[in-house]
Amino acid sequence: MGRRAAYDSADILRQSYVKSRLQQPTVSLFASKGLPHMPAINVSMQNFQTDVVDASQNMPVVLLFWAEQVPPSVEVKNLCEQVLADYAGKAVLALSDVAQDQTLAPQLQVQGLPSIRIVYQGAIAEQIDGPVDEAQLRTIIEGLTQSSVEAMQGDLDQLIAAADFAGAASILQQSIHDEPNNQALRIELADVLIRKGDLDDARTVLGSVPQDTEGRSRPQNRLEFCEEAAAMDSGAALQAAVAANPQDLEACYALAVVQTVAEEYESALTQCLDILRSDREFRDDIGRLTMIRIFDVLGKGNELATKYRRKLFNAMH
Repeated sequence: MGRRAAYDSADILRQSYVKSRLQQPTVSLFASKGLPHMPAINVSMQNFQTDVVDASQNMPVVLLFWAEQVPPSVEVKNLCEQVLADYAGKAVLALSDVAQDQTLAPQLQVQGLPSIRIVYQGAIAEQIDGPVDEAQLRTIIEGLTQSSVEAMQGDLDQLIAAADFAGAASILQQSIHDEPNNQALRIELADVLIRKGDLDDARTVLGSVPQDTEGRSRPQNRLEFCEEAAAMDSGAALQAAVAANPQDLEACYALAVVQTVAEEYESALTQCLDILRSDREFRDDIGRLTMIRIFDVLGKGNELATKYRRKLFNAMH
């Protein structure tokens, strides 16, 4: 990180003058963990080891050296408070007012104000001397707080788009090793394993995810489609059957299931829509219910799902 020329604060670092004002109580990072908003920590030599070095083993600590007598440092303090509020639980702000305590700054080679030291895992990960803008600060914090899930998401998307499900599964398994309590990773892994054809492994992974976990129904529905399709005719045979008799709703439904497994989603949704328009009572409205299951497989925000939700609505009204 390039260093910037800092506002000259040698007088403040040397002065013994201490402005009389109330001190905010020192807040332990560990005691604050889990709160929706984590207050800034006031740091001195006495609590530096506990509330900065030790605390940085869990998350980055953004340590700002500032003083009210140096306006640029007050501006950076306000910016840090604003930005760090968006990273509650992922990073914490620590403040050292050099007008009240001149002992810590020299230890970290602070020559002027404002000056930032970002401590992570017991070491200084980043250093900024002088003013900093919001984009620069956010970029640094993002780089240090990004989870393994976020870091690998781009690679994962590329592998899935290329149908490299073995590669995607490998990345997800490593991420689960890094974040064993992240159920979203397990859900994604189960879905990838199903698409890879490893249904038994997918069942095992799904079995480790609580039933009420958000997103679990997506791989569960995909798995059920695969299990159902295993007892059906081939896609070619079903297409021939539907072409010969479009009113054969059983064949239409079976074709929709097989097409879903083949990820021919629009064709499958079209079949379901035809069933719904032909007979809402067929197999207890199976056309509509299967469309809803396919929407779930496609995931939130999918354009095709949005398109066919409108078609479903129009068909029903």
